[in-house]
Amino acid sequence: MYNGNQVKQLQQHTEELIVFQKHDEDAKDNIDILKNVLRFHEYRYYVMNDPLLTDFEYDQLYKLLENTEKLHPELVTKDSPTQRVGSSLNQSFPTVQHLVPMLSLENSYNEDDLIDWDRKARELTGLTEVEYCIEPKFDGASISLIYEDDVFTRGATRGDGVHGEDVTNNMKQIRSIPLTAKFSEYGIQQIEIRGEVMMSKASFKHYNDMLAEQNLPPLANPRNAASGSLRIKDPKEVARRRLEAFLYNISYYHLETDDKFPKELMSHSGCLELLWNCGFRSPQKEKVVVKGIDAVIKHCHEYELKRDDLPYEIDGMVIKVNNVELQEIMGMTTHHPRWAMAFKFKARQASSKLRAVEFQVGRTGAITPVAKIDPVPIGGVTVGSISLFNEDVIKEKDLMIGDTVLVERAGDVIPYIVRSNAELRTGSEQPISFPKHCPVCESKLMKEEGEAVWRCVNIECPAQVVERMIHFVSKDAMDIKSFGEANVRKFYEKGWLKDIPGIYNLPFEEIGKLEGFGQKSIDKLKDAIEASKQQPLNRLIFALGIRYVGETTAKTLANAVHHLLDFASMSEEQLQQMEDVGVKVANSIHLFFSNEQNIQMLKQLEQLGLKMTNEKKSSSTDNTLHGQTFLFTGTMNKLKRSEAEAMVEEHGGKLLSGVSSKLNYLVVGEDAGSKLEKAKKINTIRIISEDEFLMLIDSNYN
Repeated sequence: MYNGNQVKQLQQHTEELIVFQKHDEDAKDNIDILKNVLRFHEYRYYVMNDPLLTDFEYDQLYKLLENTEKLHPELVTKDSPTQRVGSSLNQSFPTVQHLVPMLSLENSYNEDDLIDWDRKARELTGLTEVEYCIEPKFDGASISLIYEDDVFTRGATRGDGVHGEDVTNNMKQIRSIPLTAKFSEYGIQQIEIRGEVMMSKASFKHYNDMLAEQNLPPLANPRNAASGSLRIKDPKEVARRRLEAFLYNISYYHLETDDKFPKELMSHSGCLELLWNCGFRSPQKEKVVVKGIDAVIKHCHEYELKRDDLPYEIDGMVIKVNNVELQEIMGMTTHHPRWAMAFKFKARQASSKLRAVEFQVGRTGAITPVAKIDPVPIGGVTVGSISLFNEDVIKEKDLMIGDTVLVERAGDVIPYIVRSNAELRTGSEQPISFPKHCPVCESKLMKEEGEAVWRCVNIECPAQVVERMIHFVSKDAMDIKSFGEANVRKFYEKGWLKDIPGIYNLPFEEIGKLEGFGQKSIDKLKDAIEASKQQPLNRLIFALGIRYVGETTAKTLANAVHHLLDFASMSEEQLQQMEDVGVKVANSIHLFFSNEQNIQMLKQLEQLGLKMTNEKKSSSTDNTLHGQTFLFTGTMNKLKRSEAEAMVEEHGGKLLSGVSSKLNYLVVGEDAGSKLEKAKKINTIRIISEDEFLMLIDSNYN
């Protein structure tokens, strides 16, 4: 639809409109350009599913056009982006018409917008104080569902707001969308409900892990993953992605009789309760009802602080006038309802320039390219460096030095480059050359068959030595407090620390001469190093940094031997008999314990006082929970999550990472999320509280 020259020209106009922040009078003289720019970006977003702008940048341009047209109504044309609900459709699926158009929401990014919106709401309703319902703004793909006589009959995407794509078969793969719902108990014969299809953070990670195992590129983010999943032709593939659906609005209903009107339909919070009671995952537990805009603002800011702790991505809060009768009085524009407003959180996407790529060497010799971009604030954090993982990612994303790139930061995940905007290239960009030799020790790099990572195979490479020591002292490994990465690097540069055993033979007299190392700091570091000698065997195994051996596998290995050096006499076949130890992991463990340098290092550590034996509990306590599986969700009040999990493992129980038919107990704390809802649907899972968990422990062990 757009050729290369048109794309460059439109993007140039876009940058001028955003960067120079043209005022309304400036926009008046360029209103046709502004309209064309918005149409172009709508096409990229809705049709190509490949946006060039962040949501925030698009919203700013849309507001600019909207404000200009308000000041100059004579400039409003029928084809203006403000005069229609959405944009074009993907033609891959049949098109169906929504019973009621799916409008967009008006967005706000600051308190002043909310205060002004509240003023208008009070003016339109004639009230001095309005009651609002507030719920999370889910960051997924909008959907519309129709139920007739309690049966799910059609599911559609948002499309252009009037028409959407019929994706009913794909939606039937989403377990949180019931195929039947008891709307008839409320006297409802036909109903259209609106919501959002999402992929939880855990499901997103799980799916990307599966892709990584197959050497396939990862999905960019949960939102794009959910949106793209709805358009997959194979419903089985949709099911594999573990999508979830939140339903948060009743847009249309037809009652079997007018004799009795359900009280739930009189308020938005009541509608959420009705959907919840009919078996839908509505934000019934997440929503709050408050009076006045001050309470709204307070709640929005509080929720923004905990967004990273949620099991799913949200990008803001939605505030709605709670009384449905008042909603009807306030009405709507052609673009959005006047009775609802979205308060957007700080942007998690931004555009920047890729200036350089550096190549870092990890503790296993993996060479990781790191992009250096113009520093840009994303979600409250200024980002200047981004991991590119491996050479294949550079090729797949078609990255070049000098590219304009879209950067995203989701939750507390390390930021990543979503894509490059190749359309904006000027010809001055330079290709990224991946090194053939280690950037630290100059050894020739190797890449194993079937792997995407280049490695330095010189285990004496200084970069690897330092990274292994940093991992060894880290919190999840030997947990040597006060040590840290900075001190490892400093002591290594001074020549005081050359290998892992050297951690236990530091020259503290020399260290005490350094600025910032008083006697108190020295004593604290000494105590931490000495205390680490008592760490259990599983922590030591994890601390060794054996490739593919994570914390869970380390526990399995620790429970399989009496002494750590027992692994030196084990074959790969014997190792594979252990739970969760496959061919690749067994090979890595065997290689580590076949290396004479590693054996000598372990003997040194044992002479220095580190524990090399597995101190197994007596069978009377160790196996009480044998064969039982546990999972914890929500916030515990009496125990730390790590303490509760340790209690399970101490007594022979096993921890699972997700809800499945293999789970025996789900221990639920405060603010439990989607795990609880999933568990309720599996009859074999026992759902217990923290107190009940402690009673279970007491009854078994006291």
